This record gives sequence, C-alpha cells and structure tokens, in this order.
Amino acid sequence: MRTAKDWKQFEVIDTSGGEKLERWGDIILTRPDPQVIWNTPKGEVWRRTNARYLRSASGGGKWEIRNMPREQWTISYKDLRFKISPTGFKHTGLFPEQAVNWDFMADKIRNAGREVSVLNLFAYTGGATLACAQAGAKVCHVDASKGMVAWARENAELSGLQEKPIRWIVDDCKKFVEREIRRGNRYDGIVMDPPSYGRGPGGEVWKLEDSIYDLVELCAQVLSDDPLFFLLNSYTTGLSPSVMEYILGVTVGKQHPGKVSSSEIGLPVTQSGFVLPCGSTAIWEK
Repeated sequence: MRTAKDWKQFEVIDTSGGEKLERWGDIILTRPDPQVIWNTPKGEVWRRTNARYLRSASGGGKWEIRNMPREQWTISYKDLRFKISPTGFKHTGLFPEQAVNWDFMADKIRNAGREVSVLNLFAYTGGATLACAQAGAKVCHVDASKGMVAWARENAELSGLQEKPIRWIVDDCKKFVEREIRRGNRYDGIVMDPPSYGRGPGGEVWKLEDSIYDLVELCAQVLSDDPLFFLLNSYTTGLSPSVMEYILGVTVGKQHPGKVSSSEIGLPVTQSGFVLPCGSTAIWEK
C-alpha cells in the first residue's frame, strides 16, 4: 500500500465502529468510513471532536456540531494550501490520501527536463492541479461542478499559484475530452479521480463501472507522443486495483511503452500504528 505519510496539519487520530477521528489543522472531526469494520475501544481522545457527521437511516445525513470555532479554515501540505469546510455527505473539500499521488506526479514533472502539460479530469477542489502546477506543468482542470472549480481557484490563490498556466473548465469530462481530440490538443500527463457515480452540468448520468474502460480508452487519444504518466483513481469497492491496472495496460500500455502498476492508497492511523485504506490507484508511467 502507498501511504500519504508526509502530512503535518492533517492526521487520522483513530478509527473504530465505522468512524474515523481526524485532525484538520486545529479542528477535530468524526466522519463515517465503511472500511472501518472493527470495534476497537474508543479512548478519551474521541471526546475532543468538534463536529461529527451522523448518517440518516433514510440516506444522507447531517453534521452534529459540538464546538466548531469556524465554518471554514485552511490547512497546508508542504507548500500547498487548501480551504477546508465540512459540506453535505460528510465531505470536507479535500481527500488527503491523494497527497501520495500529488508527490508522484510532481516528481515526474520536475524530472522531465521539458515543458509538461497535464489534464486533470473530475478535478474536484484541485489538489492534483495545484501539485502539478507548482511543479512547473501547464494544467487543464476539468470538473462538472461550477462550485468545485470555484473552490479549486480559491485553493490556487491560497497557494500563490493564481498566475500559473491553469485552464479552469466547467464541463462534462467525457464531452470535453471528445472536443480536445477534435481540436488536436495533447497532454503529457492525465490524472482521473472519477466518482462512483455523478451528473454532468446538463444532467448527464455518469456511473463508474459502466464508463471507466471507454473513458480511459478515449483519454488515451489525447496523450502526447511522449507521455509521462496516466493516473487512475477509484473509491469504488467493486473496482479492484488489479482491474484498473489491466484497463490501463490494454489501453495506454498498448500504445506507449512503459510500466503499469496498481495499489491501494491509505493514511497512517496514529493510535494503532496501522494504515487505513482509502481507495486505489493504477498508474501507467514512462
């Protein structure tokens, strides 16, 4: 498992009973996590939580605020800064386990010795976008949510990257890639972090299992003649790392010589010393 272990302002303090206790800067949150199927004792530290997300039996849920000094704040990862704000469906605006992938892409870009262009699809609040831009790449950031793209731009400003060559696009990712093929635009790196399901700006339904192979095959057509990486993330339990690796192997790997690998990614848990799995990543790299 590849672990995002370089955080200073975020930590998973403990996990038990379907929940994880996290520190986001100086704010402590309790959030549900379906991976946490163990019931280890919950110590006194759990009482320190500022807010807890409670799932509803009818679906969804709500935040139970206990002592929240502010509704939004910022945390840093190395030289990047992010706005954190508890939102609906337990989210905070950041997936900290992805830092292990940010570092991978940044290293690839810095060591390329040439200008690099990166396409970030389902780009959310821009963690990968900022990491790639800071490393020196030109980035195209695409997400179907106008609000998420606006949040990503806020993060770029917080990180001092607002003048970097980043294209901010609100669009359905598949339709955008189809247009990029027609326009002849090409990218040296692609990162995709698709949701298990979702909707585009026109109400288009997107379901991962039904669409992932076709989307990867489509995106392979916008890779440059000498690409650096293609990174595919999934939080869908039914889509194993090996399946994603196979998909990259028979699409990108058929066209470009390189190495294909896959693994779970995770976050260290302070109290236990073990690692909490947080999804999977498959990578094609030069």
